[in-house]
Amino acid sequence: MRPEIQEYHYDWLISGTLNTASRVPLGSPKETALTYRYVPYFQGILQSFVDVGPPGVQFLGLLARYYENILSAKDNGKKIVGTTFCSTPSILYAMDLVPATFEILTAIGSMTWKRGMFDYMDFCCELGMPETSCSAQRGALGTQLAGLAQSLDLIICDTPGVCDTNANAFAFASAYLDKPYFQLNYPSTLGDRRSQQYHVEDYKALIRFIETHTGKSLDYDRLAGHIREIDRQDMLTAEMEDMLLLKPTPIPPIFTLMIYAGRFCFSGHPEYTRLLEIMVETARERMKAGVPGLRSGEEKLRVVMCYIDHYTVDMNFYHYFEERGIALTGSILTRNFRDGNHYVADMPDSAYHIGISSPEAMLDTIAQMNARMPMVRSIRGPYDRPGMWLEESLACAKAYQADCIIYNGTPGCRNTWGMVKPFARDLEKQGYPVHIMYDDGFDDRVESWAATRERLDEFFHIRGLL
Repeated sequence: MRPEIQEYHYDWLISGTLNTASRVPLGSPKETALTYRYVPYFQGILQSFVDVGPPGVQFLGLLARYYENILSAKDNGKKIVGTTFCSTPSILYAMDLVPATFEILTAIGSMTWKRGMFDYMDFCCELGMPETSCSAQRGALGTQLAGLAQSLDLIICDTPGVCDTNANAFAFASAYLDKPYFQLNYPSTLGDRRSQQYHVEDYKALIRFIETHTGKSLDYDRLAGHIREIDRQDMLTAEMEDMLLLKPTPIPPIFTLMIYAGRFCFSGHPEYTRLLEIMVETARERMKAGVPGLRSGEEKLRVVMCYIDHYTVDMNFYHYFEERGIALTGSILTRNFRDGNHYVADMPDSAYHIGISSPEAMLDTIAQMNARMPMVRSIRGPYDRPGMWLEESLACAKAYQADCIIYNGTPGCRNTWGMVKPFARDLEKQGYPVHIMYDDGFDDRVESWAATRERLDEFFHIRGLL
């Protein structure tokens, strides 16, 4: 790693950046515009959220708060848990832990820092991780392995067998950093009692693990409060997803990012509820006024991302859709699969429900929710099995009246790369043109954004979509 990179404590660096950015819009519009002159390095990312209005400003504050929690954890007597986006953080908040989600922290760095996460990703490889491992973990993990982030106390992950590079990254971190490690399993099927009970028992083992290493017991009243908050969050999300059905939709492309990033950071926490309330209020106003979510004012095309988005610096991916009049209706990360959502109507047993009548009901709720997290839900085995990736993608494409489907991932997504070609052919047979992006959602050294943009334009032109 370059010596100059080692001069910065990464968590402090990004926390300070986000804290400052979240305060810039508090001044007058003239003051905000003048401030851009003094932050040319960060103007692109800052202006991207400020231009969205109150939801964007609130989202900046949410990300700043996430880093503040990590930086202040030790002073507040709390332990920091390295974890993954494939595992709901709600149980961690209920046990007074501070989650540090590798993929979220990597994405934030990729979007906000022009220098990117490259040195940290490469440092993991210097220590023994393969270059074909997922960059989504290697960014934030590199800061940990280099001692440039707040040290972790525990490591808890999910998805063994669903994403091997994800699971291996956390196992590597545990071994290298010598930290206690718990790996949740995943249910092989959804909807049947036997599989669900297996997952509940796994969560009970997780709770015992946390209690052993923290000395704190799970407060079920506190857990019930977090589940009630999730219920409210699910209802707000469902309202926005209903508005995504409208043509033109009043939902801007960047909203889909804020929906899932907020959930991965603060599921069950009032911080996320407030963000969703502001987003819904803004979207309602747009809908009533007949204002499309796209700044161009014309919705020419509707796209479903069947996997993840592209987290290039300055939000270029989302601006691309804005500039070309393309409505982004979400990705594999946006959906929560709560019962009653329109896209689960044709997928029996795919949804989860909420219950707080007893400790067992609450654990059942958390386990159900976790089984519907991205990848755990969709990439558990053969892509064309019932309730899996193909069926889910078709259900979403149909519900949101998509004109095409786009795949994006990282070179480390071996579970999807091993089946994406037949998956794409099956989608094409159902009438949906499919574009496979051969880049890295977190590392634009694999393919520059300019090249990625050119290939997207080529796809839309050749297929007669734009």
